[in-house]
Amino acid sequence: MKSFLFKYSLALALTWTAVIFALCCTPGRYVPTAHWLDLLSFDKLVHASIFFVLSSLWFLYLVKTGQVKDLSIALVIAACISYGGLLEVLQAKVFSQRSGDWADFIANSLGCLLALLFFSRKKWFAGF
Repeated sequence: MKSFLFKYSLALALTWTAVIFALCCTPGRYVPTAHWLDLLSFDKLVHASIFFVLSSLWFLYLVKTGQVKDLSIALVIAACISYGGLLEVLQAKVFSQRSGDWADFIANSLGCLLALLFFSRKKWFAGF
């Protein structure tokens, strides 16, 4: 499994980035609804999880290509957090029947930072 992830790390990272975009631009009428109290914590967990995976896949790509440097790690984190923010703005302003949410942006960012913590604790980043 590890060799598959490394071999296709760029394709997986790009695909996951596109999947997140597709999910976020899906019109609100197609998004499943539930009682808001049940959905509230689950929704934030989903946001954090998908951005954890996003950041992790981009980190794997850095490891595979030998580009693990403080600057490249910082750029991945900044790009993933910015992507989460951009998607929330697009949901508020562009996408049909969607709304942006600061709490979703915070959950997205938390997922990115948790991926950084996970990778740094697992010593995947040489010299980090």
